Amino acid sequence: MSWFNLNNKKNANTIEKHSNVHKCKECSASSPIDKYIMNYKVCPKCDNHDRITGIERMDLILDSNSFIETNADLLSKDFLDFFDGEVFYENKLKTTRQQKNINDAVRTGKGTLNGVHVNIACMDFGFMGGSMGSVVGEKITRTIELATKEKTPVIIVCASGGARMQEGIVSLMQMAKTSAALERHSEAGFVYISVLTHPTTGGVSASFAMLGDFIVAEPKALVGFAGPRVISQTIKQKLPEGFQRAEFVQEHGFVDIISHRKDLKDTLSKLIYYTS
Repeated sequence: MSWFNLNNKKNANTIEKHSNVHKCKECSASSPIDKYIMNYKVCPKCDNHDRITGIERMDLILDSNSFIETNADLLSKDFLDFFDGEVFYENKLKTTRQQKNINDAVRTGKGTLNGVHVNIACMDFGFMGGSMGSVVGEKITRTIELATKEKTPVIIVCASGGARMQEGIVSLMQMAKTSAALERHSEAGFVYISVLTHPTTGGVSASFAMLGDFIVAEPKALVGFAGPRVISQTIKQKLPEGFQRAEFVQEHGFVDIISHRKDLKDTLSKLIYYTS
């Protein structure tokens, strides 16, 4: 897992510039950077799972050197000449691509997982909150269709605030497009595993995120459509403790398995093995 290799100076610098200590945003505990990295960016004290990028996720799940990226050249367009009062959407896209070194909020490809060929899509919250626009929907749809053609399982790792408002109805139609592709994949007899990470909300949670044959979530991931603050303000009631967190959602039947990040590859491998 090269991205979690201590010798990867770029990775260490990305986590904590000019410091050898990582401070947890959840419990404020400090831990050595090397221990934090080797623990897959999970706090050694409170077990808080920090966000990781799409490429780090691929490295975590897939066998070493097996990943082949697909659809990397697809780029979103500014259909609406969208201006938010400060910047045009087209300029926002260009800036974010340069900063995050990725073309959009999902990375797709194929590889092997403990020797089994899979097609995979990993969303990246760092790119405009993991929002789903035309390119995200298209890349995920193509990944599902390729999995159907190649007769392989498909894995989608979700991390999103929802549909991308800058693309209007074009972003919303991706919900139906991805869902239809998954239905065809299911009819062909192949397994789809959805992995919910923090957060999985909005149009993503209302489409492909909740359509998995198996739905796996990371501990304490926020899973829902609207956020808890919006819901609480709307119904004018205090919400139960842990509302919309993975554990709460599992108790209410919407998540099958909660898997620690260090166990995720083995969890996915077992699910694929027992459904093959």
